[in-house]
Order: sequence, then structure tokens, then C-alpha cells
Amino acid sequence: MRTPLTETLISRRSLIAASASALASLGLAACGNASANAGSEPAANEVVTTMRVGALQGPTGMGLVGLMDADGTLEDLAAANGIELAEDSPVGKNPAGIGALANSYEFTLAGSADELAPQLIQGDLDVLCVPANLAATLYQKTEGEVQVLCVNTLGVLDIVEAGDTIQSISDLAGRTIYSAGRGSTPQYALEYLLRENGVDPATDVTIQWASEHAECLAALQADPSIVCMLPQPFATSALAQVEGARIALDLTEVWNETAQATGNDSQLITGVAVARREFVENYPATVAEFLDAYAASVDFVNSNPATAAQLIEAAGIIKAQIAEKAIPYCNIVCLTGSEMREGLEGYLETLFEADAQSVGGSMPEDDFYYEA
Repeated sequence: MRTPLTETLISRRSLIAASASALASLGLAACGNASANAGSEPAANEVVTTMRVGALQGPTGMGLVGLMDADGTLEDLAAANGIELAEDSPVGKNPAGIGALANSYEFTLAGSADELAPQLIQGDLDVLCVPANLAATLYQKTEGEVQVLCVNTLGVLDIVEAGDTIQSISDLAGRTIYSAGRGSTPQYALEYLLRENGVDPATDVTIQWASEHAECLAALQADPSIVCMLPQPFATSALAQVEGARIALDLTEVWNETAQATGNDSQLITGVAVARREFVENYPATVAEFLDAYAASVDFVNSNPATAAQLIEAAGIIKAQIAEKAIPYCNIVCLTGSEMREGLEGYLETLFEADAQSVGGSMPEDDFYYEA
């Protein structure tokens, strides 16, 4: 199997029915309540367009694979990645059961948000899946020209070691921690948890920031005495590649325990999907269709990990065997509306109180949160 390119773009325009007979106008269903029959034909007065979506080669990309296949792009993406599909492969067969899509979609997958954020700012992407704090930073940087559409990933960060020395967050004192994600959720979540549990991230630990998760895994393979902070599915992958490796700490659990101890009711949120405000205002029906189909895709991935894993491998994200094991721990969701705002706002407030720059210097205004 050929290693996928760092950034991959693929698209195929969906077929649109010739007749635009009486159709109920497409309303935005709450993302978490979407049915498996998401998608519809356009009413006569609706504008049909192509939405350009960027996602990361991790849980955010994994949650999208049902939609990617329904749009007809996964077969092309598999071919671009040199992946041969078996005759009984679910790829190209729309296993998520998403209905006919009125709009078409382009998907760009990359190894880090830093590769794609400039494309959103410059107008080359319409929607981008990013770390939660980066969404707030982009809102500030663009002077409010982006909106958050949904929360797509809750806590996915784990502390991985090749041994049995770490039982609590305080056991990280004196250790060297390898992690990717400097300047985004991994850094600020880790530093917050360390400080709240009596460990100074500046003096009590050594944090080595890598550009990609693969570098952290390579470091652990070379030196089993170090510790890695890895998101799913890379944490699960590490268990298969490093002898004696184990997930020492689930940082979602650590966050919840810390929040309870400090009287904070926030939850750890890793990723969200943001969109250019101009696109949202110009194509509200497209955004509605996307969120409805995204929710159906997420439901499919969580309910059918074995089948979804084959789509995930075809997308070039990670091998199916690892993906199937990792999906139950990836906390892939699609939260919109008040549920999205309540969870995300509480998380951003926690980061803001710890370090205002982590969210761009100030809390986002009300118009940051998309409402149908």
C-alpha cells in the first residue's frame, strides 16, 4: 500500500435529478438526531453548489467517510492513494445509507490543521475541521468571518507509555513527553491538566513538540523511556507497534476528574467544524444538507465500525484493522445548536481563564455559534 500524500484533494459532482417537483424545503435537523436517509433533491428555488471541505487524517476525517462515499469520492481517493479495493468492499456502495445529495463536495485531507487553515482564510475552503481552540483563534483573526457549525470530536487524547510507571497525571513530573499539536488543543489541554494537578509544565516536565503524530510514535519506538501524548486512532496504533505500550491515562477521564475537583463543569472538546461566514449566508441549504449528512455519517461510523474502518482505510487515514479498534475510543460526534454551544463555550472559557491567547485573546461573541 502506498503511503498517502500529506494533503489529498478529491471530488466528484453528484448527479442531480432533472425534475424539481414539489419538495419540502430542506430544514436543518439537529446534527445528533439526523436519520440515515440524510440528503435530498433541491427545490426549484434553491442554489446548488460545491462545498469544499477540509479535514484531518484522524477522527474528524473518520467521521466524514460515510458522506465522502455517498458523494462518490472514496473510490477516486482510494485510487489516488494506490489502494486496491476488494470485490466485496463497501466502498462506493453508500453503506451509510445517505440519500441523494443536492450539492457536490470536495474533500481535502491533511496531517495538521496548520496546512489547511490558510486555505480557509483565503477562501479556498468553505468548511474546515479544526481543533476547538483554533476555531476561536480563527474567529478573532478573521474579525468574525468564520462560524462554528458543529462539535465533531470530544476528548481523544491519551498518554501512552511502554511500561507501567504512570498511574496519574502527577506521575508525569520529571518525564519527557512527546506530542504534536503545539498551539492547539493538545498543548493547552495538557498544560491545563498539569497545572491543575500540581505539575508546572514549564519546569516540572520536558515537552518535545513534533510536527506530526508519527514522529511521536517513532520517538517512543526508539526510546521506550519517554512518554507520548497521542490522539486516537494513533494511540491504538502505538499499542500494535511498540512492545509493552499501553494507554496509561485517558485525558478525557483526567479532565472530568479535574473539573469535578475544581468545581468546573466543562468537558474536553477536541475538534469542531467551522465555515466561512460568507458561504453560510450565501448557501444556507447547502450547509443544512452538509450537517444532516455529516450526522448520518457519524452515526454510521459509530454503529458499524467494521464497515466504516474499510472506508477509513480507503480514504488513506489509517489501516482498517487499527481503525476498527480505535473507533469506540474516538468520541466522534456531531453536536449542533444549543448542545454545541453549551459544551464548546464552557471548554473555551476554561482555556481562556488559563491562557487568554489559547483562544485568540478573548472569548468569541454570540455570532461565532451557528444557528439554523
